[in-house]
Amino acid sequence: MHTPTVGRAATGRVRPFVSGFGTGVGLFFRGLGVYARNPGLVLLGIVPGLISGALYLAGFAALIYYASDLAELITPFADDWSDWTRDGFRLVAGLALVGLGAMLGVLTFTAVTLVIGDPFYEKISERVEGRYGGVPDEVEVPWWRSLRRSLADSLRLILRSALVGVPLFLAGFIPIVGQFVVPVIAALVGGWFLAVELVGVPFYRRGMRLGDRRRVLRANRPLALGFGVAVFLCFLIPLGAVLLMPAAVAGAALLSRRALGQPVGEPAPGPVAAPIGRS
Repeated sequence: MHTPTVGRAATGRVRPFVSGFGTGVGLFFRGLGVYARNPGLVLLGIVPGLISGALYLAGFAALIYYASDLAELITPFADDWSDWTRDGFRLVAGLALVGLGAMLGVLTFTAVTLVIGDPFYEKISERVEGRYGGVPDEVEVPWWRSLRRSLADSLRLILRSALVGVPLFLAGFIPIVGQFVVPVIAALVGGWFLAVELVGVPFYRRGMRLGDRRRVLRANRPLALGFGVAVFLCFLIPLGAVLLMPAAVAGAALLSRRALGQPVGEPAPGPVAAPIGRS
């Protein structure tokens, strides 16, 4: 008797989520467009990514090389199993380790690169926002204080992502669920953490800290997830994190403005420049 009403209610909840999610994805690609059309931003943002990328590429290559040894180390209980059962289980364990490493690598790469490139990304975010009207009542924060806050918040986010990543790693051993459901959950969880991490710079400029980021993004969860998942998936592409990190920073500036109710319409024509009155 009440099925049509329930169906309409479900549809009413799904449509806004899908719309907000799509808008979030669009904000990332708008940031990519702003970044790609401005060679100055490309040069400004590529250096920190190259440094972090070299470090993480070496670490991930080492993880792949030693994956079988690590799988054997964490599964001593399988030593007495039959050969094919033991080898098959340890293959799954090795793949799960590589998957966990990839997920944590994407999340920690963002945090580490933001710390390394804090002054670069601060300038990129500032210039992007300058094209859309700037930041009203902007808070001036010395670079050393901004770096300290960014480092502290990044460490907290890395810890939270690790606490989530370990259960997902264990769930990867579950047949079917581990191969199909867990990757989707990982993308959503990873996307959320990336969104929270990336909006740090524009939120600091407004005098807002990590708790404020989470509160504002929770109120705009579909928007944040759409943006974050798009970044997460692009960062999984080889060299994607290195090349697209500045674009993600530019998109995060737009995400912050949208979530805080500030204009993100058509920017003023011309190259990206610093806000009026700032260098």
